[in-house]
Amino acid sequence: MAGHRIFSMAFAKVYPAYVAKAEKKGRTQAEVDEIIRWQTGYSQAQLDAQIAAGVDFETFFAEAPAMNPARELITGVVCGVRVEAVEDPLMREIRYLDKLVDELAKGKTMGKILRG
Repeated sequence: MAGHRIFSMAFAKVYPAYVAKAEKKGRTQAEVDEIIRWQTGYSQAQLDAQIAAGVDFETFFAEAPAMNPARELITGVVCGVRVEAVEDPLMREIRYLDKLVDELAKGKTMGKILRG
């Protein structure tokens, strides 16, 4: 999937959709931010700065301070594709995030979502 169009899409354009999906199911923006920080190692200030800067997905993940090794425990299907089977590393990171937000919207506890 090299060169997939989502790679060059601004993270800030998709972030509101993540938040809206969570809020529609009674969850919060703070929980979405916690998931993103857990996966990427960004602080809240760094996350806010990345969103404000309008960086694309490729830059967002490339500049992540400390990708959480436990993210590799994320399994399941997003958009009909098994996240653990996605070959492209960047697409896999995006799918991991999609799966975490899905789990939040489905009512899983934060402990389970964050593989605690």
